[in-house]
Amino acid sequence: MRQQQMTRLIHSLPQLTHHQRQQLASCLQALLDHSQAIAVVEAHGSAHRTCPHCGSPQLVKNGSANGLQRFKCRQCARTFNALTGTPLARLHLRDKWMGQAQVLSEGLSLNQVALRLGVAQSTAFRWRHRFLACPKSVQARQLVGIAEADESYFLASCKGHRGLLRRPRRRGGKALAGCKGSEYTPVLMARDRPGATANLILQMNQAVSVQTALKPLLPPDTILCTDGSVTLASAARALGVQHQAVNVSRGRRVRGPWHVQNVNAYVSRLRGWMQRFKGVATKYLDSYLGWFRMLDRSGPMGPQPALVLEAAMGSQGVTSIR
Repeated sequence: MRQQQMTRLIHSLPQLTHHQRQQLASCLQALLDHSQAIAVVEAHGSAHRTCPHCGSPQLVKNGSANGLQRFKCRQCARTFNALTGTPLARLHLRDKWMGQAQVLSEGLSLNQVALRLGVAQSTAFRWRHRFLACPKSVQARQLVGIAEADESYFLASCKGHRGLLRRPRRRGGKALAGCKGSEYTPVLMARDRPGATANLILQMNQAVSVQTALKPLLPPDTILCTDGSVTLASAARALGVQHQAVNVSRGRRVRGPWHVQNVNAYVSRLRGWMQRFKGVATKYLDSYLGWFRMLDRSGPMGPQPALVLEAAMGSQGVTSIR
């Protein structure tokens, strides 16, 4: 648009009604969000871009489509863009992606997301899990120094299943069996003092499964602090790791430098955050655990939408973060 046309357009704005101004502001915000999302996507992996099909770095630009630069691989002759091979590939409505990243940062429910973004609840659900496909695998691979571990139990949920093998219960309710029974999913929470965190969903709460989960996390020089769990103590002995137990059940929370308050505080924040969802389907539990790890790493203000969008495309390039 020429400057003269732009000037006429600006001078005509006072003639708009309040409703028309709201429509114009909404359209302009959508265009700004779309351009910002495109900028984040184009910057993804630009420093060391390789072909997602064969891994070759021999690329040439090959036009553009839908606002995104396309590339052609000289090795396999296939074309792609910055979204190819990511969970966001072929996802539409890019003008709403920054809004989706923002609601993930705020931890809103599906009803709230659908209302704010103006999309169907099924779309909000699909977008949530597409955006969380990469963050759910980003966690600490190894803990250093003093590490704390504890088991936490989440009520098994079959939300989304048409058939149940048990009597139904209210969402977010209590199990019909006793605590830690078959209606609970055990999750091993491990965290070191600098804040590196790993959440490992266990098939069963037995020493062998806990030992298998902890083995890659704990180097030989790590000191493992627990609340006196027999299962964790047995796993520490099997791994040859120094173990310090604090008997929390008897009211002794701290013994010198040994305590589990770091991991317990993390679990408390996680459970308080998950209450808003009134029960999480067990098959999606790893996504919600990864979602909270992303939020917790960013502090009380939460991550910026651009960082959430980058994480959704797997911009870290690794499955661990400190």
